[in-house]
Amino acid sequence: MSFFYFGLFEDSIKAGVLTNILGVLIAISIGLFLQKLRDTEETNALLDMKNAMSAGVPYVVMVSIFIYFFYAKINPEFDRHQIAENEVAIEKMVNDPAQLKKFRSEMEDAEVMTKEEIEKKLKDSNIQGASPGFRSTLSVLALLVLATLYSILVTIIYRQVVFKPRT
Repeated sequence: MSFFYFGLFEDSIKAGVLTNILGVLIAISIGLFLQKLRDTEETNALLDMKNAMSAGVPYVVMVSIFIYFFYAKINPEFDRHQIAENEVAIEKMVNDPAQLKKFRSEMEDAEVMTKEEIEKKLKDSNIQGASPGFRSTLSVLALLVLATLYSILVTIIYRQVVFKPRT
């Protein structure tokens, strides 16, 4: 929201994506660290991963809900801009015989389609892919996979380095 408010990175979502990647890592790291400090007994790695995920999943849910409302209500112009840019690229590709031939060779069902059918299909999928619902669903899936990976890595690092059993 601060990127939007201050007008930073208006044409790109890379900064927001990288910020969310860092946010998931920080949420998991802090959540597991606090849980390890509270634990009075020795825990196993699987329980630590579960605790790490229970710290990361609320972050994922909150961010995904925010992403939906941001693109649906706060900044719907971003989607319109992305759709317009992609439609120009689609028209350029369809009107270039070499690119159209390459596209048809890569996509089996496009071999029998006319140029207009290909253009319509690509534009329809462009509109569907730029919807807030699709974007938030994709962010939930991507952030959950990332949270799982981070939970495993943070658990390993904490067990081997930070909370290493003393012998």
